[in-house]
Amino acid sequence: MTKIIVLRWGHRIRDERLTTHVALAARALNATGMILADVKDEKIQKTINSVVKNWGGSFFLEMGTPWKTALSNWRTRGGVVVHLTAYGENIQESDVMQRIKATHRDILLIVGSQKVPSGFFSSEWTDFNVAIGNQPHSECASLAVFLDRFYEGSELSRKFKDAKLVIIPCRNGKNLVSKNLEKLKIT
Repeated sequence: MTKIIVLRWGHRIRDERLTTHVALAARALNATGMILADVKDEKIQKTINSVVKNWGGSFFLEMGTPWKTALSNWRTRGGVVVHLTAYGENIQESDVMQRIKATHRDILLIVGSQKVPSGFFSSEWTDFNVAIGNQPHSECASLAVFLDRFYEGSELSRKFKDAKLVIIPCRNGKNLVSKNLEKLKIT
C-alpha cells in the first residue's frame, strides 16, 4: 500500500494552530506521518502525541529536518514528491491523480503556509504540482481533498488500532466511549 507523508513547509509561530490542523487532517485521512520542515515546535509535538495515544494509529511527527534534506532523501529512496499549489494541474480537470497513482510509489506531499521556494515548482524538487482549484485556498483544505481523492473515500471509514477513545456515530448528540467501552459523559 502506498504511504503518504506530509511535508509542512513554512510553519510560523502564528500558524501553530493551522499546522496542528494540517497534522490532524493528515492523520485522520490516512497519511502515515508528517515532517515539519526546518523548525521544531514542541507544543505541536505534544498535541499530536496525545492524539495518537488516545485516538490510536501510528502517525508520526518529525520536526526540524531541512526541507532540502527531506526531499533529497525521499527521492533517493524512490518516492514521488507532490506539491499542493493553486498553480498546479487541476485535480478535477486533468489526469494528474491517475498519473500519481500509476507510479505505485510512496508520496511526499508538500503543503506550504507562506510563499514557498520557487524550486517547489520545478522538476528538480517535485514530480507533480497539483491544484485542488486554481484559486487561493487553505493548505488544510487542499490536503483533505487530495487525500480523499487519492483514497477514494476509503479513509473515512478507517478504524484506528489501539484507540483508547472511540466516537460512535449518532444522529443526535455525542457518543464517545473509552477503550473499555464505558460511555463518557460529554457536556
